[in-house]
Amino acid sequence: MYTYVTKPYLPPKDEYLKRVEAIFDRNVLTNQGPEVQELEASLGKFLGVEHVQYVTNGTIALQIALHCLDIFDGEVITTPFSYVATLSSILWERCTPVFVDVEEENFTIDPQKIEKAITPRTKAIMPVHIFGYACDVEAIEKIAREHGLKVIYDAAHSFGSRYKGKALSAYGDISTLSFHATKLFHTIEGGACVIKDKAVSDRLDFVKRFGHEGNTHIMLGINAKQDEFNAAMGNTILPHLGDIINERKRLSLIYDDCLPKTMRRPAMQQDLEYNYAYYPVLFENEQALLAAFERLKEHRVFPRRYFYPSLNTLPYLKEYQACPISEGICSRIACLPLFVGLEDALVETICKEL
Repeated sequence: MYTYVTKPYLPPKDEYLKRVEAIFDRNVLTNQGPEVQELEASLGKFLGVEHVQYVTNGTIALQIALHCLDIFDGEVITTPFSYVATLSSILWERCTPVFVDVEEENFTIDPQKIEKAITPRTKAIMPVHIFGYACDVEAIEKIAREHGLKVIYDAAHSFGSRYKGKALSAYGDISTLSFHATKLFHTIEGGACVIKDKAVSDRLDFVKRFGHEGNTHIMLGINAKQDEFNAAMGNTILPHLGDIINERKRLSLIYDDCLPKTMRRPAMQQDLEYNYAYYPVLFENEQALLAAFERLKEHRVFPRRYFYPSLNTLPYLKEYQACPISEGICSRIACLPLFVGLEDALVETICKEL
């Protein structure tokens, strides 16, 4: 049996099938059906926010966030230490990514370097709450306010994390979430936008549904709406989220106790209630990382180089923007297996091999 960095959580089958039966009885499969409406309401309640739009995935969430904030061109400041979807969304909307290097301690975008990267063409800042750890949201908000910029957080990893008692995804003009099957909360495939302003939320609601209501065409839109079966999975999993996070925390504490103390981890911010979305570790160098991967392979354990490579080095970018801290971290970071159902003994074996 192989052990990968994550394994999708599946709720009790009978709970999900009960919802599936109701979908069959209603014969409403999509177009903002009851399951989607229930999930949006439940997400809003869980996050303590008013405006949540459930969409097909986390990447389209970023794209329509840019669109609905009128970021059609110009520069978007972002981090090179993220999954490629962060960059893809900026390029797909015909904007220019401007990379700002990350902080050495917690690997999130460095606010002190953001201001130096602002030009007359800057339209927005797109930071990322890496691994569920918080960006310096106060500093970023201050910079954005002083320069009249929009803030779109890629909060794909942050569901369940809270900062100063507030959901991490409640910060920014829009925060986007991913509910991919690998996430601690998922809808098989899916995502969401958490929007501060009601008018922007109403616009995004139209945009995700082709931009029309009946025969009245209001604006340019796209198909980003999600179906009832995916929403039903989310509605089934959400009540179990507390148990999911607690189990991931328990496993993380075993890693904490057993791993060599010389292995670095991202620094957790004060006032952060963490969701234990991932267990990243930083090796001394790339050679040590690759050697550890070979040892773990003998146990059929496969961690993931996450994130690799640093986004500023991708070959299809027009120009190279140096980000030495991100590039250094990307060369020697890995996420270890962490999921509900992971056996304690295997965690201890992984630690022993490291």
